[in-house]
This record gives sequence, structure tokens and C-alpha cells, in this order.
Amino acid sequence: MTVSQSFLSFALAALILALTPGLDTALVLRTASRDGRAKGVETALGIACGCLAWGVAAATGLGALLAASRLAFDMIRVCGAAYLLWAGVRMLLWPRSDMLAAETVRRGPPRGHFLRGLCQNLLNPKIGVFYISFLPQFVPAHVRVGPYLFVLSGVQAGVSLLWLVVVACMGHSLARLLRQGATARLMDRLTGSIFIGFGLRLGLSRH
Repeated sequence: MTVSQSFLSFALAALILALTPGLDTALVLRTASRDGRAKGVETALGIACGCLAWGVAAATGLGALLAASRLAFDMIRVCGAAYLLWAGVRMLLWPRSDMLAAETVRRGPPRGHFLRGLCQNLLNPKIGVFYISFLPQFVPAHVRVGPYLFVLSGVQAGVSLLWLVVVACMGHSLARLLRQGATARLMDRLTGSIFIGFGLRLGLSRH
């Protein structure tokens, strides 16, 4: 896989995953509908910064791990593949019927919109696990792992930010669509299939 192929395939995967609603989408929609579009965009910016922070941490750790021990890196790769397969099968078998259920939105402090979006991601270790599981399979041969993973993290954060800004601007009309059971099940099953494909690719990869 060349660098250009890796970059384009990752950008497409990041877009598909960004379009699949979760905690971030629910928080931005709730904020935009309650406090206005500007506050929704502010929340989206905080979420993107949180994603980027996790990406930097994952890139730094994975790069150092690969430099120190190939065996340890392969162990992380296999565990990451197992996580993606588990998450994908779960989405296929038990898709959500409402992507914006009230219990999916965290409440309480912090009160600032940017800080709330930032902390929602920084305090969620699942995002770190996801980065460690997802990013390594897009690293082509003969590139420095750490810097390249940092670039991919920036791409993912940028794609997520753009989508969440759209979410903040669309507000109620998008919320109605995402609350439809058929839409929720379709998106979860699509994402689950993608996760399974990536998990198999990551697990069987020798790079």
C-alpha cells in the first residue's frame, strides 16, 4: 500500500465513521437545539480537540512501541483487531433503535461548551482503544510510524469537526432522521460491517 492509497482509504473510512452518530453527535445536536448553532459549533471544536489529543497520544505510544519491540506492537495489533471484530459483531447483532437516546448524552459539569466537548472525549478511554485499534492498519511500509499516525489523527479530527459543524447547523431536521429506527439500524449495521472488515484486515496483516 502506497502513502497516497493509505491516505485516501483512511480519509474515506474516517468520513464513514464520522457519519455514524454516537455520543459526539448527540451532544452537538442537544447543545445546538438548546443553546444555538454557535454553541453547537463550539462544542464540536472541543470534541475535535479531544480526538486530536487521543490521536497524538496513540501516535506517540505506538511509534515508541514499534521502535522498542516489534513483538509488543504485534500484540497490540492483534488485540486491536479483536476489539474491532467484537464491536462490529455487536453492532450487527444488536443495532440501536434510537441513536440520540437521552441516556447517551453526558450531563453535568463542565459547563463551558468547548470544555464539555473536550472532556467528553478526553475522559472516554474507549476512544484511545479505538485509535490504537484502528490507525495501525493504514500505515504503509517504510514510513515512520509515529509522525504518520499523527497526520492520520489530524485527518480524523478534521473530518469529525466538519461533520459535527454540519450537525450543529442542521439541528432538529437531522435529529428527527437519526431517531428513526430504520435509520439507526442501517447505520449501525453498516458501521459494524466496516469494523469487521477492518478487524480482519488488521489481524491478518503482517506489516
